[in-house]
Amino acid sequence: MTLQQLQYFLAACEHRTFSSAADACYIAQPSLAAQVRRLEEELGAKLFIRGPRRLSLTEAGKALEPRAREILAGVKSAVAEVSSVRGIESGTASLGTFSLAYRYLVQEVVTGFVAQYPDVGVRVIGQNSAEVVEMIRSGELEAGLITLPIDDEALEVRPVMTDDLLYVELEGSGSSEPMSVERLATQRLIFYDAHFGSRDPTRRQLAERARDAGVPLEGAIEVETLDAAISLAAQGLGGTYVLETIAQSNSFPQVLSAVPFDPPLFETFAFVQQRGAQLSPATRELVRLAEIELANYNKPPRSGNGEDPPSHREGKSD
Repeated sequence: MTLQQLQYFLAACEHRTFSSAADACYIAQPSLAAQVRRLEEELGAKLFIRGPRRLSLTEAGKALEPRAREILAGVKSAVAEVSSVRGIESGTASLGTFSLAYRYLVQEVVTGFVAQYPDVGVRVIGQNSAEVVEMIRSGELEAGLITLPIDDEALEVRPVMTDDLLYVELEGSGSSEPMSVERLATQRLIFYDAHFGSRDPTRRQLAERARDAGVPLEGAIEVETLDAAISLAAQGLGGTYVLETIAQSNSFPQVLSAVPFDPPLFETFAFVQQRGAQLSPATRELVRLAEIELANYNKPPRSGNGEDPPSHREGKSD
């Protein structure tokens, strides 16, 4: 019995014809059928009833199918473990991120990774959480750091950090009281991540709160980057929203004042990957270093979105 025979047997189980199974395995139909026959000879039992249109499993075939899947899954796991033990020596580590992650960790994480693994490539890409989720779903990326909420049951979501969202505007131009959504709807607003619009998790959260309150929420100005939004706000052209860590940074304009939302709003960052997928050793290490860097902010993840109970909307991001 060979692993190849088990692979062909499972393909036949799934597709129920030798021709379709052969197409899925990229081999000729006679070759696949011959391997299945050899497997039957070695086991001394018929695995399929060969009907005029499709294959049906015999009792022996039904007994073998789950065992065959266990064997192939075990082999795949063993290969991954060996690769991990062998070390990270080549290839490319990849991670998708939203744009604000560059303010939190990208430079530090890439610098640390390259120092430890100089022969391994690093690819950190993405402008918005919605874009990163699409790339993971399509297989273009193994993993991503995104802002919740997202809508995808096929992804594993692991929250790692929460940061409060603040409303900012030119100092002296508004109230120092926390910002309610009703009052927010009366402000001259500057939105960023214009390309992603309502797909942006932060915009989604603000829109949901406005809809629940029955007030319209429109932007007077829309730009692509947070830096542009902050610069325009510093010129007195409107108010925008930023995360607390950014508002507290040394580079944040001193002419801007920040107030929390009422009720509080916050953003939760999470690592995501396809459900059940095994990350490559290089990407797994890149994710580990990113998680260590985020832990330095001492802002553990909180559930919910600031006012709602925990839900499957699992998170948010810029």
